[in-house]
Amino acid sequence: MCGSADMPGAAVLVARSAQRAGAGLVAVACLDASLRTILPIAAPEAVLVDLSAGSFAPLAGRKDDVRVIGPGLGASKRTRDLLRTLLADGFEGAWVVDADALNVLSGEIEALAARRGPMVLTPHPGEAERLLCRTIPRDDAGRASAAAEISRRSRAVCCLKGHRTVVAQDDRVYVNETGNPGMATAGAGDVLAGILGAYLAPCAHGDLPSWTAFDAAASAVHVHGLAGDLAAAEVGRRGLVASDLIRFLPAAQARLH
Repeated sequence: MCGSADMPGAAVLVARSAQRAGAGLVAVACLDASLRTILPIAAPEAVLVDLSAGSFAPLAGRKDDVRVIGPGLGASKRTRDLLRTLLADGFEGAWVVDADALNVLSGEIEALAARRGPMVLTPHPGEAERLLCRTIPRDDAGRASAAAEISRRSRAVCCLKGHRTVVAQDDRVYVNETGNPGMATAGAGDVLAGILGAYLAPCAHGDLPSWTAFDAAASAVHVHGLAGDLAAAEVGRRGLVASDLIRFLPAAQARLH
């Protein structure tokens, strides 16, 4: 559930990165009619779910493993209504909550704790500050503390993005070492959301009982950063764009085997 008339690229980047990260079937909910024209060209393998009439009814009863919500939706009442509808519908799969789905929860992070299924939140520092209604320190210890607080209050895994992304859940903390400044570019977070969606799928359908949401999150941020390093080595940091991360994602994943 990503993208809008003003930010259609978010839906494209999330769908394509999820596909490259191993999701066998990606469905994109189109809240704006223009996405029904753009997505078949930019991400032809994706299935479309038409929500452009303003009703969320087509989402009812879907048997999805993972829901990714937020990138490019806009911090609007529509996004808030969509998120609240989804949180209340009994979905038992996994969640990735990012970008505008976090922005509409300013100061209400506990609203996420009542859902079923594992969840990963992916705020950048500004979004984290809006969630917690306070300033986030920039030092490593302060960032880890903020990520842990978000995790505790939401009962979810928190990926606090930025230099040395912090993944926190309860007393577990992972600090990522891959990535480079060239990844501070529009859409890079959307790519991470798509990778996370694919990596969380085993948590939903139980194919790998030992694979947890924390494992999925730590692996996703590592591979995301590694794809950025591979891309920067070829195109340079200055010329790097989010689509490059998707292009180098298969090579980054191959290095983990």
